[in-house]
Order: sequence, then structure tokens, then C-alpha cells
Amino acid sequence: MKLKLAAAAAITMFAAGAQAQSSVTLYGVADVGVEYLNRTAGDHSNVRMQSGNGITTGSWWGMRGTEDLGGGLKGVFVLESGFNLDTGTSASSRLFNRQAFVGLQGRFGALMLGRQQTPIYDFTLAFDPMAATSQYSIVNLDPFMASRADNAIQYKGTFGGLTAAALYSLGYDNSAPLGFGSGEVPGNYKKGREYAASLRYTTGPFDVGVVYDLRQPDTDIKDQRASVAGSYAFGPAKVFAGYRWENLSGAGAAFKHSNIYWIGLGYQATPALMLKGAVYYNDYAETSADPVVFVATADYAFSKRTSAYLDLGYAWNRTGKGVASRASLSADNIRAGDSQFGAMVGVRHRF
Repeated sequence: MKLKLAAAAAITMFAAGAQAQSSVTLYGVADVGVEYLNRTAGDHSNVRMQSGNGITTGSWWGMRGTEDLGGGLKGVFVLESGFNLDTGTSASSRLFNRQAFVGLQGRFGALMLGRQQTPIYDFTLAFDPMAATSQYSIVNLDPFMASRADNAIQYKGTFGGLTAAALYSLGYDNSAPLGFGSGEVPGNYKKGREYAASLRYTTGPFDVGVVYDLRQPDTDIKDQRASVAGSYAFGPAKVFAGYRWENLSGAGAAFKHSNIYWIGLGYQATPALMLKGAVYYNDYAETSADPVVFVATADYAFSKRTSAYLDLGYAWNRTGKGVASRASLSADNIRAGDSQFGAMVGVRHRF
């Protein structure tokens, strides 16, 4: 009997120890609001309920897990999927359209394989005043500033105030129509590949970063981006400034070169109220149609998890030239030369 009790106790202790060495966390965001837009169909306006996807932070859920492998080494995984809170449908045909990767993490940093946020996305989250909230942020002018890559191998490491990242994708978008950008084509390793690298240095109130990204949607097309940005915090305020360069080369390119400049301010007016504002200007080298996007937001936190917000945006298209350079606050295509105003009031809960 004593032997049986001792064995049972040992098994219980072993199971408890094994459980303590690994964990799985469920997390996400539920975000929905009512949006007003003018000029969505010619001179018509529209009022509609919108899930946060494509407008603000989005509605999504995820799971992350870690297992202690000993010697400071951990196994890690992340699975994330977006959904439409207004209709209860999936935001994509993918099971996990945001991230799906597994990797190893240790004192050397982290090495991960699968679908992941690119270094340029992490850069945008850090240095865009609106934190890449889609239509009301820099992503309005360049969606690839918030990009993810399929089939990606990525390294991230933090050493004091310096954070470094490098990514290589064998095919950054397997959902691309007709295989455009799908990659992993036998005999053509260039089609659909992507590689990127970034450095970020933080010390006290200063934060500065630089990033480079190259995508090849097809063998003879190169889409290159480079960006540098910084922020400085003083008291309850933080100022932002940045520059993004893009060059698209190859047959059928819609444009050849563009520059985006932005400035912004975040201000913690009270412990519950955060105010933000930003201006984004896109200078296209081949056309005088250089759009400007103005955005502002107020976010009131009822708790650490639940908040209400008001987003305002204005896309200023000064001329009708250059379809590729037209800015819009939604996926609805507005007429060339038209400008657009949008506002959204919503509720967001993080879990």
C-alpha cells in the first residue's frame, strides 16, 4: 500500500511539474463600430456597421504556447485568425489568416517558421502614430506596411536596447490569384520570394528604427521598400516622424517610385483618455496626384480591456491623375480627383 501511495504521489508531482513547464494562452480583440463615409458611390454617402477588420485594430483571436525545454531553451507557437464581429463570419478563407508559426526561443533570440508578421509590419506598429490601424493609418497609402508572409523563416533577437530581425520567405502569398506571388515554383526560386531585415534601438525616451523589404511577385518584378522612423516621449506626449521609400521595377509596374512622409502625436490626456493625430503624404515620382491623409482618434478606456473610440479621417486627392496614387478610406473605389471623409464610433474589448 505504501509503495502504491508513493508511486501515485510521484506521478502527481511529475504531472504537476510537466504542466508548470508549458502553457497555452487564449487572447484576442472584439472590435465593432458604426462608420460614416461620403462619396462611396459617386456623390452618395453611407452609414454602416463595420467589424474592426480593415478599419481599426480588427477583430481576431489567437493562441500562443510555450514549453520549457531546459537550458534556457523554449518551444513556442502562435495561431491567430481574424473574424467579422458584425456578421460572425471568418475574415478570410484561411483557417489562420493572421499568423501560424512554430519555433525555438532562447538567449540567442527566437527562430520561427510559418506564416508571420514581416519586419516591416513590426516596424509600422512601433513607429506609425496610429499603429497600423488600416484605413486610418499609413496602411491607407501602403497596405504592405502591415504585411504578413507565408512560408517564412524569421529570426528576432533583443540585446539591451537593440532589437534585430531578419526574414526570408520561399513564397510570401500562397493565396495569390493565378499563382502571382505564390512562390515555391519548381525551377524558379525567385518567384514569390521575400527577404527583409530591421534594426531598432530604444534608449530612454528615444526610439529609432530602420527596415528594408524586397518582394518578387514574379521573376522579373521587384518591389522594394525601405523606411526610417523615430519617436520621442516627453511627459504624457509622444511625437513621431518617418519616411518610407518604395521602388517598383519590372514589366507592367503601375508606378516606379514613391515616397511617404509622416508626422504624428500621441497624448495621454487623462489616465483613461488617449488622443492621437497624424498626417501622411505620398509623393509619386511619375504623377502630380500626391494624396494626403489626415487622421485623428480618441480612445476612452473604461478598464484595462474595454474602451470606446472615435476615429476621424480625411483622404485628400488633389487631382484626378494617377489611379495608383488615389487614396480612399475604404475598399470602395472613389472617383479620381474626389476626396473622402470618414468617421467611426466603436467599442473594443481585448481578452
